Amino acid sequence: MKVCFLVNDLQLSGGVGVVVEHARRLAHDHGFDTSLVLVREWDLPSWRYEALAEVRVLSLQEARAERFDVAVATWWETTFSLFDVPAERYAYFVQSLEDRFYKHDQPERVGAALTLDLPVAFITEARWIQRTLNELRPGAPVHLVRNGIDKGVFGPPQRLEPVVDPARPLRVLVEGHPGVWFKGVPAAVVSVRAMREPHHLTIVTGWPEELGELAGAADRVMSQLTHREMAAAYAETDVVVKLSHVEGMYGPPLEGFHMGATTVTTEVTGHDEYVRHGWNGLVVDWDDVRGTARALDLLARDRRYLNFLRHNALATARGWPSWEQAAQFMALALLRVRRAPAPAADAGAAALLSDLRGGLETYREHLAERNDFARQVERIERVKRIGPVRRVRAVWRSPAVQRTVGPYVLRAAKRALGR
Repeated sequence: MKVCFLVNDLQLSGGVGVVVEHARRLAHDHGFDTSLVLVREWDLPSWRYEALAEVRVLSLQEARAERFDVAVATWWETTFSLFDVPAERYAYFVQSLEDRFYKHDQPERVGAALTLDLPVAFITEARWIQRTLNELRPGAPVHLVRNGIDKGVFGPPQRLEPVVDPARPLRVLVEGHPGVWFKGVPAAVVSVRAMREPHHLTIVTGWPEELGELAGAADRVMSQLTHREMAAAYAETDVVVKLSHVEGMYGPPLEGFHMGATTVTTEVTGHDEYVRHGWNGLVVDWDDVRGTARALDLLARDRRYLNFLRHNALATARGWPSWEQAAQFMALALLRVRRAPAPAADAGAAALLSDLRGGLETYREHLAERNDFARQVERIERVKRIGPVRRVRAVWRSPAVQRTVGPYVLRAAKRALGR
């Protein structure tokens, strides 16, 4: 079976890593002819995946000259090129609802949402995404393929060494891109810094230059780690702190589970795939620095509870599928996509037009807000350019001041006149 996965680039990221691993396993374990199609012009990536040795990497122009059994988009922007690739069937690997990666006034938010209305089969990695897609696109095929873990790298230890020394600082790890708002890296670092109990903080990021003053809160900053180096860092960790606002099915806490660490995390989408509050980790609120710090202080003081959570986290990890098992489900999903009838060309058309109309209405509201703000700024600038007396008069005569201050001044004048 000949399959291609469309990607924007091959830079280091969790989402691209999942796609690369699936492509490699499909080729190595199941005999698929797999390719990665780069839909953008690209330079050599600064970080290479070991798995690329077994997978072809094609440009979009090269892919247009071939024909595939299934072509799979893996990010909302890659859907723009999906139907340029000749294929018998088309699929969309949805790793998150990607419109949530953008603020409410960013046009990309609407664009990402509209791609879910395409006439394709869906593959996803989390149950919550599967449920959402079933609600958004009734009747569309949605296949669940959970992400695997490389048990050869993140190999669960046979025996978990308990933390018993009360004087040893709690070892905390924070991972992620500090410049991406929904990853919550600054909030995680600030929460650890707010702890009262002794602790040792490790920050792992591929973008250390974006940490700024946050780097000063860390005892150690690590960057550009291989998977084995990352596993070693988790093995030295008691707690992985992850305070994301948006996730699909995030990997770092799960990787930490495999190496004997527990987690303190927000109730972000996807956490319930493996985190159980009070059993193998602790779930805290968003934007609650003090509450998160208290949760960490609890684990620093109560070593029995810390070891309880770590032990159960390790048990959870042992039951999680390996990449070999995950690739079996991906192979099955792709075979089902290929064998099933192609979706009708108008599948999702009604939803697409409805979402497009909603997006236009939202954009119109944002544009009106910005125009109103621009007019207010212009009025303020005009007031600044006139003399002091005229400026006071102009401000006093403005409708906003008359509505808010005028009644109070009138009542005060009446009281002064004895009326």
